[in-house]
Amino acid sequence: MSVLIKTVGFSLGLTLVFTGVANMLPQVEGDAPVDVKVDLSALTMDDFVAMGEDLFNNKGTCTLCHKPAPLGRAPDVQGTNMVAITTERLADERYQGKATDAASYILESMLEPSAYVVAGWGKKGSDDAESPMPAVDKPPIQLSDIEVDAIIAYLQAKDGNEVTVALPSPDAAAEVAKSDAAPGGAGAAPAPAASGEEGLAKYTCTACHALDSDDTLVGPGLGSVGARLSEGEIRQSIIDPNAVIAEGFPAAMPGDFAEKMTVRELEMIVKLLAEKKQ
Repeated sequence: MSVLIKTVGFSLGLTLVFTGVANMLPQVEGDAPVDVKVDLSALTMDDFVAMGEDLFNNKGTCTLCHKPAPLGRAPDVQGTNMVAITTERLADERYQGKATDAASYILESMLEPSAYVVAGWGKKGSDDAESPMPAVDKPPIQLSDIEVDAIIAYLQAKDGNEVTVALPSPDAAAEVAKSDAAPGGAGAAPAPAASGEEGLAKYTCTACHALDSDDTLVGPGLGSVGARLSEGEIRQSIIDPNAVIAEGFPAAMPGDFAEKMTVRELEMIVKLLAEKKQ
C-alpha cells in the first residue's frame, strides 16, 4: 500500500511540475493580431502623418534602435530635426548617395542605409562604411512604397517642416485595396510561422541579430547562442527579455513577444536557436 501511495504521489507531483512549466509559456491562440484598416482614398495629410508615426513606432520597428542615448543603438531620429540636418549630412565628404533634399535623403536612408552612415553608428569593424540597419522595403520589415512615404511625411512634419511627399493617388489607393483583398494579400492576417526560420523572419529578429555568426548588429549575434544558453534561458530571453540583459547592450528588445507568438512558434524558435553552437 505504501508503494502505491508513493507512486500516486510521485505521479501527481510530476503532473503539477509539467502543469507549472506549461503555464509559464505564453498562452496565445494561433490568430494573428487584427490589422488596422486605413482608407487610403480618403486620407488627409494629417491622417498620412499620423499613419507614418504609427508605422515608425510599430510595424517599421524603428524604435527598436532609434532611441535617445544611452539606450539607442542608432541615431535618435525622433529627437532630431531631419529636415534641418539634411544639408549638413549631404555635404559630408563621406556621403555616397544621390539624395538632393530632405525627402530623398530620408527615403535613401531607409532603402539604402549604407549610402551614408552617421559617424559612430556603423556596423562593428566597418569604419562607419556599412550600416547595421536593414532596408525597410525588404524582409523582414518589408514596408510598401506608401508606408515609406508616410514615415517620411511624419519625420518632416514632427518638427513643423513642410511635408513634401504626396498623398497616395486614387490609382495607388485602389491598387493597394485590390492587393489587400486578394488571397494572401497584405490585408490578410499573417499565417503562423511553419518553422523556426520563418518565426525569426516573421518577428523581425534578423533586423537586430546576426543568425549565423556572433557579430553584433544591434543585439548580440546568435551564431553560438546554443552553446551559451540553455533552452530555458533562450525561452526566457524571448518572453522576458529584461530578466537578464547581455552585458554591454541596452534593454532594447520588445517585451511583448509572449503576447504575439503562438506557443508552437516560440518552441520552434527556441529549438532552432538551441542548435546554434558553432
